[in-house]
Amino acid sequence: MAFLFKRNPKTPGDLLRLLNEQLTKLDTASVSERKKAQDDVTRHLQTIKSMINGEDNILNESQSGSQTDILTQLSQEIYSTDTIYNLVANLECIEFDSRKIVVLLFSYLLRRRIGNRSPTVDYLLSKPKIIVTLIKGPETPEISLNTGLMLREAIKHESIAKFVLYDSLFWKYFVYIQSDSFEVSTDAFTTLRVLLTEHKSLVGSFFSNDQIVGNFILMINKLITQGNYITKRESTKLLADLIMIKLNYNLMTKYVNDVENLKIIMLLLGDRSKNIQIEGFNVFKVFVANPKKEKTIIDILAKNRNKLLEFLEGFNKDRNDDLFIAEKEYISQQIQGLPKVLNSDKCNEKSNSSSFDIDHN
Repeated sequence: MAFLFKRNPKTPGDLLRLLNEQLTKLDTASVSERKKAQDDVTRHLQTIKSMINGEDNILNESQSGSQTDILTQLSQEIYSTDTIYNLVANLECIEFDSRKIVVLLFSYLLRRRIGNRSPTVDYLLSKPKIIVTLIKGPETPEISLNTGLMLREAIKHESIAKFVLYDSLFWKYFVYIQSDSFEVSTDAFTTLRVLLTEHKSLVGSFFSNDQIVGNFILMINKLITQGNYITKRESTKLLADLIMIKLNYNLMTKYVNDVENLKIIMLLLGDRSKNIQIEGFNVFKVFVANPKKEKTIIDILAKNRNKLLEFLEGFNKDRNDDLFIAEKEYISQQIQGLPKVLNSDKCNEKSNSSSFDIDHN
């Protein structure tokens, strides 16, 4: 393998200088020059991969020092240049397998620690254009899986997650999730879920803002009502998970006190998919268990009292789960305790339809 690296530079600084020179050509050079630049970028990235993996004799023999020393020099050179931005910005022009090396390098850098400090996190926050480029990754389907991996690695760090959450581009993830591309959609949803569940205190503070909560409810309801099967199921599951977290109290109360939200969730209970019914139930039970229900909420629940009890009796009857059984019994008891609406009950009894009456007027 040594012959592959015989033209390699003498130092990490030389390596990055040559790499950046070739990266700038990917978008400006002629077709033939671009292919050569692409090959050179691949070769330099392979050298970096070998350095990270601890292979010997990667740089010329005149470069002395342990692997740790060399990697430290490499990292310091990266922090003093625009190498990471150049790699991310030109990722689409880099060969497919070499993109994986960019992800490897990015992950390696984020794992580096100096005492209690992460120099890479500090670097990324000082270069927000890198984070912004990663956030917009789903707009380029060819590299969306790579940028998604890199962004999720970055938002494991709370300070970067905070940057992303409070950036206006965060809301575009609700659009990316509706992409016609399955890969783009599912990867974007994975990123959204990590953002909203990884750092509970941060997200609790995020949802303490009423305007943010209003935007989120609007967006998540759109995914639930207009998304495909997977989007509907996963969006409902995410919503259920979020409103069950105590730190998200403001989100929970705003959601379960709005009768329009109850209508959406009751429609899920009547969905043809058992999985969607289950996820819908996990949200519905919070409406019912809420001790301070709005009158409009009580009115709809009471109007559908008989149908809800009938639904719950047969709902997921084969599931042998003590917690689920206890929850279902509790919800049934709460509904049984609702006031009877005689006229509506008679209509429900005469109707052959299994759908709920969600008109609260």
